[in-house]
Amino acid sequence: MAVVVNPGLDRSVWNGLKDITNYKTPFPSTEANQQLAEDLNEFYCRFETASLTPHAPSENLSTQPLTHPAIPPPLPALRISEDDVRQIFLKQKRRKAPGQDSVTPACLKTCADQLAFIFSQIFNRSLELCEVPACFKHSTIIPIPKKLKITGLNDYRPVALTSVVMKSFERLILAYLKNITGPLLDPQQYAYRANRFVDDAVNMGLQFILQHLDKSGTYVRLLFVDFSSAFNTIIPTLLQTKLTKLSVPRSICHWITSFLTDRQQLVKLGKFKSNSRTTSTGAPQGCILSPLLFFLYTNDCTSTDPSVKLLKFADDTTVIGLIQVMSLLTDKRLSSWLPGVVLTTWSSTCSKQWR
Repeated sequence: MAVVVNPGLDRSVWNGLKDITNYKTPFPSTEANQQLAEDLNEFYCRFETASLTPHAPSENLSTQPLTHPAIPPPLPALRISEDDVRQIFLKQKRRKAPGQDSVTPACLKTCADQLAFIFSQIFNRSLELCEVPACFKHSTIIPIPKKLKITGLNDYRPVALTSVVMKSFERLILAYLKNITGPLLDPQQYAYRANRFVDDAVNMGLQFILQHLDKSGTYVRLLFVDFSSAFNTIIPTLLQTKLTKLSVPRSICHWITSFLTDRQQLVKLGKFKSNSRTTSTGAPQGCILSPLLFFLYTNDCTSTDPSVKLLKFADDTTVIGLIQVMSLLTDKRLSSWLPGVVLTTWSSTCSKQWR
């Protein structure tokens, strides 16, 4: 007898169990909630320090603070039509949470015909000025426990609730950026890309290893690297330089810099909210553009040596050394790249050697 499983039942079963058991996400006592919210917000803004100034990359990339484009601004490279906005609004998922502006996806979906024209004007004006409206850059951070037993602030994953209007705007920019940068993306990056999965990365790595080990007198060295708080450490000045090298129009580069800088964020923990803080470093987890911006930020971390393979899945990187003579060249090359982008590694010592 064939068993048919409805994937949609998973959510309904879980929601039913939560209602029956009155399950709530565990948080500390009420007295500590307000202080914890403040501590978490400060923790998530910890990269807003002078210590994040990157080392000068080998190509002498500028790391000076960016200024807004002079008047008149660069001509917009993208023009958004009323129908583009209407189609994006109609695709909204009603159950998604709103941002600080309280505009719900259901509102955009229901009133798509009435709202499409005015928001197409707002979006195009934003592109013309290379500026993102301040009200679109407010984030509410919801800390999600990574494990049952919380031992520190790093055990909470920050998920940003942002304006659904801005998310719709981001989707239009995302499609445009993909068309420009798609052919230039590292083919060994397997995350968040169409028809690519983690299994593909694993299978490709195994293929490299097994083919090499079939030869006599060979062995393989593996280096597993995980970047700590990867999205939070993106520096807009350095990202803009990298985007320019990927042929992204200057007006879009300035717009992205505006999108990432002078953002207002607060942490919401149950009914408690922290004070708002300003951040100009990183890309919030939960924003539509964040994964692609991180890919473009790390896109130049590649190998030019045919005996060294780099496989990437989001912020996880595996360096495969197909060698016959013991060499530390792989480690040195990766280490020379890391300071230029100010990404912190915490598991680079986790290496294995196969024969």
